[in-house]
This record gives sequence, C-alpha cells and structure tokens, in this order.
Amino acid sequence: MAGLAVWLACAPWPGAWAGTGDGSAGAVARAGASTASAPQVRAEIDDWVERIHRASREQSYRGSFVVWSSAGGMTSSRIWHATDGKVQIERIEALDGSPRTVFRKDDLVRTFLPRAQVVKEERRDMPGLFPHLPQAESSAVLRHYRARFLGSDRVAGQDASVLWLEPRDGLRFGYRIWMAQPSGLVVKLQTLGLRGQVLEQAAFSQIDFDTPPTVPQLAAQMDDTRGFRLLAVPLVKTTARDAGWQLGRPVAGFVPGDCYKRDPAVLARMPMPPLQCIFSDGLATVSLFFEPYDAARHAGEPRRMDMGATQTLAQRVGGGSTWLTAVGEVPQETLRQLVEQIEPVR
Repeated sequence: MAGLAVWLACAPWPGAWAGTGDGSAGAVARAGASTASAPQVRAEIDDWVERIHRASREQSYRGSFVVWSSAGGMTSSRIWHATDGKVQIERIEALDGSPRTVFRKDDLVRTFLPRAQVVKEERRDMPGLFPHLPQAESSAVLRHYRARFLGSDRVAGQDASVLWLEPRDGLRFGYRIWMAQPSGLVVKLQTLGLRGQVLEQAAFSQIDFDTPPTVPQLAAQMDDTRGFRLLAVPLVKTTARDAGWQLGRPVAGFVPGDCYKRDPAVLARMPMPPLQCIFSDGLATVSLFFEPYDAARHAGEPRRMDMGATQTLAQRVGGGSTWLTAVGEVPQETLRQLVEQIEPVR
C-alpha cells in the first residue's frame, strides 16, 4: 500500500479472518456466502469503483490511520484531505520515525523534512496517498480477480460494506476493502497473501467529516516553505519503449504504464535510479528502477527482499550493463517473470 502505489478476493478459505482482530468478522464472512451472477457482480463493481473515485473528488475529511505489516512494522499518520470539486489537496503527517509531512496537490508533491530543513518537490501522476487506489475499471479488475461482497462491518465509527477480491492465479495478491456508507470512502484495506494470510492492513482509527480542512487552508500550509530549502526533483514523463526497454513476452496481464526519467543534474546531487517504469494489471502495480550497473554498489547475484506485502527483486539485465530493481505488492514469482522478460528495444 506504501507507495504504491498503491487498490481496493469464489470459495471461502479456512481462517480467512484470522488475525484481523475484528469481532464482527464471522458475521461479515457469513454474509458473503451468497453468490451473484456475473453481470450483477460487474454492475456492482462498477458502482463501487465510481463511488470510490467520486468520494476522493467530493469528500473532505481529516483523520488518523494505521498501517500494519506482517513483516513486523506498524506506522501511524494523520491525514487532512480537501477538495472543492476541481482541486484535490492532501496532507499526511507521519507520527512515527523521522518527522516528515507530505503534501499532494493534484500532481505536485512536496515532502517536508524538518530535521534536514529541506522540502523535496516533484511532479508526477499518482493516486491519493491513502488509501492508494488507482483509477481501475471493473473490466480490468474482474479480468484478474473474482469478486465477492462479504456484507457489512464497522470501521472508525463508520458503517462499511466489505468486498473481497480473490486473484485468479498465483501472480497477484488478494484484497479486502471496506467502503464507508454513504460516503464511499475506503476506510480499511487488507492485502492478502497466496494462502489467505493478511500481509498488510491500512485502516482509519478515527475520521471526521464534520470539521474538514479547506483547499485554501492546506494550500497555504503547502506553500509555506519558510526556513526550508526547496529541492526540486524534475521528472520527465516518457514510456518504457521510448526509454529503450520492452517486455519480450507479456507477463500475467501486467502492461506498461508511465515512466519517469530524472534530470542528470539532480542525480549528481541526489544519487538515485535515473529511470522508473510502472507496470500494472489494473489493480496491482510494479515499479522497475533502472540504473547503470556498479560492481562496487551492486551484487553479482540477484537480491530478494520480503517486507510483508512489498516484495523486491534486484539483478543485472541488458547484458549485464544495467541494474534493475523491481518493487511491488505482488508475489516474488511475478517480479521474477517481469525481470526475466524485460529487454532492450532492438
């Protein structure tokens, strides 16, 4: 869910609700025992998707949310979200670790780092910082996931409907999504592993629709950089093919999305991969970071990392001259296939 980008699973499976800590889980699971026809499910998913997107465009609120990972991490944050129907602006303040506050106004992102007295600024298309839902359509969702409505529940004082998206293969994770009624806001999201275990959970612990912030209030805070050094990180939008890379064969419905190239002048001051390309199946996303191979910094053998829902695979590609790091909330097998199929455009 961090990052990424990060939205929103028909047979029930044993222990599906184990470890959620939700006393009403049994009732919710029983409520999902009935099935619906494919056209009815598609219509209901269409309604869900539209209501979720409409909520982000029309709902202003403030609240607190907690992200828990099976890898052992837990973070909490405060969020302020304001919209006037045309402009969306969001502020997220981390309550754990190094102090930092992230503002997003449409495609402009500013990260305030008080200890360094730096504000990092970049422009990129990105979903809301929470709950990290891309602009997926029902056809894309149902192509790779089976959907089941599990009934009703309650989260952060909000009545919510619960949807389970189960992957149709072993190349993507499943999701359970709680959508508040009647606002349509996603108030809880679980990422489920291949055995049905909860890998990651993001949920509001408190939410307030009655005294929300306004767009001018958050815009003024975002623009107040007094005492900070503004560090712009220019990004050039491109495509994987234009950047010189392609998939030799399609991988499990993952198709190329946006790519971003970083300015060489910025890389001299802030070492980071110069190229990032995003691949998605319409719901799950994988980011591929390309950089020149450096024997002093990079391993000769592939490196793998498992951090709950977030998986990482890094290895040499392109004849060994490029170091590729793949990061996404997908199984390691999906990353392996993507990395093996990525090749220079000939």
